[in-house]
Amino acid sequence: MFASPAAVTTAAHTLPPLAADEIDDIVLLGVPLWGWQIAVALVGVLALALLARTIWNPTSRSLRAWALGNVAVNAGIAVTGATVRVTSSGLGCSEWPKCTPDSFVPIDTGHAALNAAIEFGNRTLTFVVLAVAVITLIAVLRMTPRRKDLFRLAVIIPFGVLGQGVVGGITVWTDLHPASVATHFLLSMVMVFITVALYVRCQEPEGRPRIVVGPMLHTVSIGLVVVGFLLLIAGTVVTGTGPHGGDAAAPRWALDLPSVTRVHSALAWLTLVGAAAAVILAFRGGAGAPARRNSVILLVIVLLQGVLGYTQYALELPEALVVLHVLGSGLTWVAISRLYFATTRLTPPGEEVSEEADRAGERSSVEPAPGR
Repeated sequence: MFASPAAVTTAAHTLPPLAADEIDDIVLLGVPLWGWQIAVALVGVLALALLARTIWNPTSRSLRAWALGNVAVNAGIAVTGATVRVTSSGLGCSEWPKCTPDSFVPIDTGHAALNAAIEFGNRTLTFVVLAVAVITLIAVLRMTPRRKDLFRLAVIIPFGVLGQGVVGGITVWTDLHPASVATHFLLSMVMVFITVALYVRCQEPEGRPRIVVGPMLHTVSIGLVVVGFLLLIAGTVVTGTGPHGGDAAAPRWALDLPSVTRVHSALAWLTLVGAAAAVILAFRGGAGAPARRNSVILLVIVLLQGVLGYTQYALELPEALVVLHVLGSGLTWVAISRLYFATTRLTPPGEEVSEEADRAGERSSVEPAPGR
């Protein structure tokens, strides 16, 4: 079976439950574990704030770095979410925005301390993701002249992160209903697509997108975006049907698991076929370096995902491989997005990108003037 990206959360087994005496708070050097988690999150945000001095006078390089950071943290939060699921920690904090009815931190949660720590840690990471989004938005606002197209992308990202928090709260309130869990994951993937768009477009001048590859390759790239997202949706259906939804009490969809898994696998194979077709079209059609490079990267990642999926199946889905496979699903979606954006390039009105620039993959980025 070609295992699916999101379906990997339906592991055949979960971590063994902790003993009853492990439900008390974990204390390190006299400080509860949740205190260390808050401290780490604060240090992370502070470090980002110090690094953010580069945004006051943004350059093409610094803006590109922050845009890439958005891609990384939005894909990464989906991976930590998978860790929450495979460890059955989804209700380690049973309330939202509080952790318990009486506390914002995990005290007397009624769950094992490790489960509470994993869920609470995932929540605190949201502040790091939000900090990267806000810093990037400020950098875009400081550009001279201001890019309306980049502003539209940059302003969506922090609101998307806040939306993720709300959906996460709904997920807790519904006791990890599979529909809310699926929405949580898919919203992360939508945010990844937007952050990739920002990363690519900030390297180009403001203008209208122009197709810079053969029409067939551009069509295949669009098809891969559609099929890739359908693959993610189907994976969440498999996840919601399987026995492991983040907590033993989590509701499940009453669907036939083998049937939904077969649909999921078919979409995975279709993604592989599309990736192979993109490579052939990119090289035989004389596409530019970005399209050739990203088509090869996509094909390699999809193949590795297949190998990992078969390995998981043979080993009865160990937790570590489950999390790696979710990481691979994020990388696959990033690669699909990169290929799609590599088939077009922004061109200022009245200007044309030469064929030589297309083949060389030049982005013709415009260096921002010093900040306001």
